[in-house]
Amino acid sequence: MLNDVEKVLISEEEIKQIVKNLGKKISEDYIGKNLLMISVLKGSILFMTDLMRAIDIHCRIDFMAVSTYAGGLKSSGVAKIIKDLDMPIEGYDILVVEDILDSGITLSYILELLAARNPASIKICTLLDKPERRKNGLQADYVGAVIPDEFVIGYGLDYDERYRNLPFVGVLKESVYRE
Repeated sequence: MLNDVEKVLISEEEIKQIVKNLGKKISEDYIGKNLLMISVLKGSILFMTDLMRAIDIHCRIDFMAVSTYAGGLKSSGVAKIIKDLDMPIEGYDILVVEDILDSGITLSYILELLAARNPASIKICTLLDKPERRKNGLQADYVGAVIPDEFVIGYGLDYDERYRNLPFVGVLKESVYRE
């Protein structure tokens, strides 16, 4: 598995520091609010788990799975709900937790869907921001790291459901996904 990694982009230690800093900022910003963190599965599960432990105020969590990928490398542009939330979100201060903000297509769909359910507020927290690939003007409220337009894996991010368990964010060798 490690032989498929071209380089480490963000080390395990750097991820820990990013999560700690984001948790501190979110804790400060949401004091006295009704925080509900929504993890967008599957990629954000590791980030969400670590982030919620770095937050020192009350919060609730829920999960949603939405896909715009049809098994390839690029988004199909058509969003599909695979798993919806388990609880109503009306009145909650929503923090959508994403692994990576790439084209923005999926996240725009999620935000529109959530906004129709009357939350008190909606903000976005992403571990990685890849602005070069953005198809719309979507911006995250909390960003762990801005990265170049490279194919990244690890810390929840995958290629064909593999590499999610790497403790760092790495760049996948092109030979692996071009085969």
